[in-house]
Amino acid sequence: MGIKLGYAPTRRSIFSAPDAIKYRNLTADRLRELGVDFVDITDINSEGLLYDEDDRLKIVEKFRAEKVDGLLLAHCNFGTEYECARLAKDLNVPVLLWGPLDERPDENGVRLRDTQCGLFATGKVLRRFQVPFTYLTNCRLSDPVFERGVRDFLAVCNVVKTFRNIRILQMGPRPYDFWSTMANEGELLEKFNIQLAPVPLPEVTKEVKRCIAEDDGVSETIKYCRDHMEIKVTDEQLKNVAGLACAMEHLIKKYHCNAGAIQCWNALQDELGIMPCAANSLLNEKGIPIVCETDIHGAITTLLVEAAANDGTRSFFADWTIRHPDIENGELLQHCGPWPISVDKDKPCLTYPLAFDHPGAITAEAKHGDITLARFDGDNGEYSLLLGNAKGVDGPTCMGTYLWVEVENIKRLEAKIVEGPYIHHCTGIHKDVVPVLYEACKYMGIKPDLYDPIEEDVKAYLWGE
Repeated sequence: MGIKLGYAPTRRSIFSAPDAIKYRNLTADRLRELGVDFVDITDINSEGLLYDEDDRLKIVEKFRAEKVDGLLLAHCNFGTEYECARLAKDLNVPVLLWGPLDERPDENGVRLRDTQCGLFATGKVLRRFQVPFTYLTNCRLSDPVFERGVRDFLAVCNVVKTFRNIRILQMGPRPYDFWSTMANEGELLEKFNIQLAPVPLPEVTKEVKRCIAEDDGVSETIKYCRDHMEIKVTDEQLKNVAGLACAMEHLIKKYHCNAGAIQCWNALQDELGIMPCAANSLLNEKGIPIVCETDIHGAITTLLVEAAANDGTRSFFADWTIRHPDIENGELLQHCGPWPISVDKDKPCLTYPLAFDHPGAITAEAKHGDITLARFDGDNGEYSLLLGNAKGVDGPTCMGTYLWVEVENIKRLEAKIVEGPYIHHCTGIHKDVVPVLYEACKYMGIKPDLYDPIEEDVKAYLWGE
């Protein structure tokens, strides 16, 4: 989704106004170069700067009308800290605090801007207002760290925007045996405004049959499967896979949801004769996360991880399963076959899964490379986001969608998952989004939980090292 910043450059009267105007314009130009969608305040006053309360009230109104997703408080000289804090408090969006590096004092010892000093002041006042904020180090507009910091902040805004607008289509209750995927619907709504749209499985199967009977997207989906997969199921079974994919997509739209969680066995097989894994894969490839075993927390995780990537990179929903037989810190990530085909190493096969007698699962090894693994979860009223890195490695051939990974310390990770509040499910993505998710947690009101001792490294990255 597109992210729009409210650009509120600020100054203080006792420092150079001309230099503040110069840097507000230079910063706006740099944002345009980077392709950032932002709302400026040049129509609010002749300087296009925030320093006056009457103007601030107009800026609030404008930014709200434009529905900005984040706020850039660019300190073009020292800045007016209380106006920045009031604006940030009223908008309740992620805040990026930054200022351009100060010049050398002139031959008479005069300093024009004292930007760094103003950043110190605003940081303190934002804390007094209890406004969380992201700090981008005091740097030049041309420094690589500026571009990196802005792009990471846009991704943070995307995560927060996604988190604040989650609605999940719950297709059936959790499978009876899966007490681990239990979720507290009322608490998710009360704490985070995460909403569920529960529908019974008969409503899903009815929509499948309608889609097939009316060919509502089914033929097109079948063609896509034949073009991109090796098909090892019958024509009738493939039609049911396509019908289920179309039905779920229609129900997602009908109930205005952005993800789904399905009771993937066993009642569904009695009705349709297939596993839903390949249908899940088709929607996951479209950027509509569908997770297994009615795992609501898994759907939340997947939305957050893909929002953190902020570039269309697809994620994969996996089980932690077994240790690698040869690599000490290796682990198998696997599921029956719901992963999007863009993560596959080779052409996927539409076939039977590992543990079930019904067809409709995909078998494919995922691409190797650097991975982020994450899991949003909670119990007893507390929620956190498990975060860390891994890399894909070689290992034995498996059924389903799978990837062998290596982590820094599997025993430490294993203990973290067992001791909770996490379960055997996680979401992976072929991109390092750990810093973005870590930073987004402060705005979402959940605890970041790094499974490796890398917190200081993540912080150093975020503040520009």
